[in-house]
Amino acid sequence: VQLRESGGGPVQAGGSLRLACSASGFMRHINYCMGWFRQAPEKEREQVATLDMRNRIRYADSVKGRFTISKDSADDNLYLQMDNLKPEDTATYYCAANPGGSYCPTRIDWDYLGQGTQVTVSS
Repeated sequence: VQLRESGGGPVQAGGSLRLACSASGFMRHINYCMGWFRQAPEKEREQVATLDMRNRIRYADSVKGRFTISKDSADDNLYLQMDNLKPEDTATYYCAANPGGSYCPTRIDWDYLGQGTQVTVSS
């Protein structure tokens, strides 16, 4: 499984960004959870949003109402629309995937992780 993020960059507080994850290499007989994680300097990695095979979505409390995760039905690409960004959203954002899509684990060490894209929100 290969995951490649794009769409990060600098943005002012209150602005928006849309992250994209180009995903490939999935085994077709296996279902996967997909999600977005982030890690700020000197902080632990955390889940931001996850999407299971039944399209059930889970968001971190800190991003509810501001971020939207979605998946393209035509391929395996994953997106994260981020609105009303805050300086505390500054982090490296990672696309992640984990086999066993009926339930997305809450742990942070999923099987597959992209290289990350930097998001920097200035006040």
